[in-house]
Amino acid sequence: MSVKFEKETIREAPVPGGRKVDFAHEVGEKLTGGESQTGYLAAYLKQLQTNPLRTKMLTSGSLAALQEVLASWIAHDHGKNGHYVSSRVPKMAIYGAFISAPLGHVLISILQRLFSGRTSLKAKILQILVSNLIISPIQNTVYLTSMAVIAGARTFHQVRATVKAGFMPVMKVSWITSPLALAFAQKFLPEQTWVPFFNIISFVIGTYINAHTKKKRLAALRKKHYGDGRSESGRTGEYSRRDY
Repeated sequence: MSVKFEKETIREAPVPGGRKVDFAHEVGEKLTGGESQTGYLAAYLKQLQTNPLRTKMLTSGSLAALQEVLASWIAHDHGKNGHYVSSRVPKMAIYGAFISAPLGHVLISILQRLFSGRTSLKAKILQILVSNLIISPIQNTVYLTSMAVIAGARTFHQVRATVKAGFMPVMKVSWITSPLALAFAQKFLPEQTWVPFFNIISFVIGTYINAHTKKKRLAALRKKHYGDGRSESGRTGEYSRRDY
């Protein structure tokens, strides 16, 4: 009797840290859906299937706005009122929702259709090459053009100068990260999860580029203010001084 009682007591005793394990398990269930497939990720993927473009627009717009706020915070680029939320935030949301999302939707859909059902190593390598040599340049050109307009560029010369200056640095980042991200997606992720995965990758890269650009702009402004008061060339206009 005593042995049986001791065994039952040990079996029913609470495990140290059990509440933390249960909490982590519950969070995981909510995010992924677990066996029930009713979590946030499952609901999001369902929306991607039923309303793909609308879901991508809402996602991209929200991430673009958040990216702007986060980049400003990282670069300590706040306005005169001390806030990191500037007029660029809604503009970035519009860009993400109405330019980036539709463009990415079309290009990624074409890429997936071209290589649908092709799982050989040759096909995967070719898919990576097409992504990096055709899709990425298109997306980065549109991105830089949009950023120039948001920054205040109003002439073709200003937009062209911004795209020319930023194209290769952005492409170098894409050529490093894109093959790794695409190879990971090919190997481990079903195609219906590619969109949220690439959104996360783009968010991280975009935040880094945005913050880096802001830091360079702030450094140039400090140098101009505390230095000799002269810009590097007499051709620098209000547009370039203010944003790039």
